[in-house]
Amino acid sequence: MALSQVGLERLNTATTKKIGTSKNLIINGSHIIAQRGSSGTVGVFVIDRFPLFGTGHDEAPTQVQGSISSSDTGPYEAGFTKTLKITNGNQTSGAGASDRLFTQTKLEARDIANSGWNYKSSSSFITLSFWVKSSVAQNFFGDIRTFDGTAQGYAFETGSLTADTWTKITKTIPGNSNLQFDNDVDSGLTIVFGVYHGTDFTDAGVTLNQWGTYNGSQRQPTNTTTWYTTDNATWEYTGVQLEVGSVATDFEFRSPAQELLLCQRYFQAFESAGDSHMLGAAGDGTTTCKVGVPLSVPLRASPTVACGSHRWYRSSSVALTTSTTAPAIINFSTAVDSPVIAIQAGGHTVSNNEAGVWSPHNGNDLTLDCEL
Repeated sequence: MALSQVGLERLNTATTKKIGTSKNLIINGSHIIAQRGSSGTVGVFVIDRFPLFGTGHDEAPTQVQGSISSSDTGPYEAGFTKTLKITNGNQTSGAGASDRLFTQTKLEARDIANSGWNYKSSSSFITLSFWVKSSVAQNFFGDIRTFDGTAQGYAFETGSLTADTWTKITKTIPGNSNLQFDNDVDSGLTIVFGVYHGTDFTDAGVTLNQWGTYNGSQRQPTNTTTWYTTDNATWEYTGVQLEVGSVATDFEFRSPAQELLLCQRYFQAFESAGDSHMLGAAGDGTTTCKVGVPLSVPLRASPTVACGSHRWYRSSSVALTTSTTAPAIINFSTAVDSPVIAIQAGGHTVSNNEAGVWSPHNGNDLTLDCEL
């Protein structure tokens, strides 16, 4: 294609979207993947890669995968269909000093180290953008944290939001000589979207839009209690993008299939389906069996394994046993991006080296979790 057909306006990256793909360093920023279910409370994932955390609540806030409608001016016109929506409980005792409620996402250190951002230079930038809506008119705070080397923090604010109105927030963040990102699969950069932080986590000395040594009790300069003390207040956001450069370009939409595979690096589930989904296994001693589990994509690291109930079907007899013993990983190599791992499932009657099949049972999916 000739340059004249591309159009000079597309080459002006200061004002238009970038040419190419994979500019968004955030996984599931459009909030379309929710492998664990569409609703939950505090301390769990609903939206993949974006858990909700908090402490000190009188009544636990809830979270759901929300939907964008044609009345959601802004994100609807930008092409978004899903959100993470938080609803506050009844905080009868008010806003406690140690209370907090926030959602976050974490990036692997190697993804930042290999992003092309010259993060030690103050003249090199990354840009964070997202859409947010609150049922209460208020200013909200967030922060960015790094933990390789000397931990660093960067606090920011949304500015005063108009109630029930979607607003696009853009933050351009410079590099800093104190930043460090190891070229590994551990947590490198955490982006926190604060809905409420009590005074135990605030300090008037915190300067917004500036890197500084991270201190867990100095995450933002102040707190605003209005939203938190309003019963059933809602807060939702979508379209989270982090990109190298000083301009917030159009959001990079990935297909649901692409986004799911990226999320499955951190969490995969093997469905129970009434013993219909079976895996080959072999007896390992007299009470456990070894099971090979095929992966959708290689996992980031050795996962935490869970399966509340599982069955072993023996080849030596017309028999099966059911167990609620938690399976464990017995073979995982972080040096090789293996498409299969092995687990050990105990609580069964087996013969050593006996062939058989194993399956999650009674609605208890086998889950593999290696979130950052």
